[in-house]
Amino acid sequence: MPSFELIGTLRVKNDTQQVSEKFSKREFVLTTDTQTQYPQLISFQLTQDKCSLLDQYQVGEEMKVHFNLRGREWSGPQGVKYFNSLEAWRLEKAGNNSASVQPQVSHQSSNVGVDIMPSSEIADDLPF
Repeated sequence: MPSFELIGTLRVKNDTQQVSEKFSKREFVLTTDTQTQYPQLISFQLTQDKCSLLDQYQVGEEMKVHFNLRGREWSGPQGVKYFNSLEAWRLEKAGNNSASVQPQVSHQSSNVGVDIMPSSEIADDLPF
């Protein structure tokens, strides 16, 4: 499974939710691309014993998130649906040098190709 990392500013920090007796999760949101016309709000989740990793961070603080991309299928009365989530597994305080640089996404696996469109091209490609 490839892993990714992203640098951004902590915007939302939710409390831990006890989903079931054996499963807990905690969601948070980072803001990236703040120098563009359309900043991005990226939602992540921490699960189980990783939920407490977010305790040491405050809203407005710059951080680096290491995460995996997860996908799953759900069958319901309206048919099959697919869901994706960004599951964080490591959090770091962003260095002073990274605060002035555009947020970065890096791909840690060399056997899977990912094309990432520059944010300047994304702003020109909006559907509205």
